[in-house]
Amino acid sequence: MKFVIQRVKEASVTIDNQVKGAINNGFLVYIGIGNDDSKLIADKMVSKLLNLRIFADSEGKTNLSIQDVNGQILLISQFTLYANCKKGNRPSFTQAGAPDMANSLYEYIIESVKKQIPVVQTGEFGADMSVSSINDGPFTILLDSAEII
Repeated sequence: MKFVIQRVKEASVTIDNQVKGAINNGFLVYIGIGNDDSKLIADKMVSKLLNLRIFADSEGKTNLSIQDVNGQILLISQFTLYANCKKGNRPSFTQAGAPDMANSLYEYIIESVKKQIPVVQTGEFGADMSVSSINDGPFTILLDSAEII
């Protein structure tokens, strides 16, 4: 499982010319789900996400978590995080999770985050989405379950 986490001042997702979700001050998270991912892996990734201390404290040091700053989260499914560009110039996505399994885990992640964060917005699994954001920092973190579990 892969999360690309961007600390943002604001972010939104638009589907069919309608804003589906929008947040201020928080995380824009792109979620890639692989063939071997599970709820156990999702639980560990969500815990890491919610406990990352990448917001500034009163001294300007990155010591605060999303919960400490009452931040908001926008979750976007993105199978292209599993692109394999090793051979040729056309990416292969064979390592991305099968759609039914990946969607189920994406929904599980959404529900897990909603239990701990009051404002959680989402994209739509498999939809053609336009995502806009104002990155704060910029501050972007890549969490890969292969490296943290």
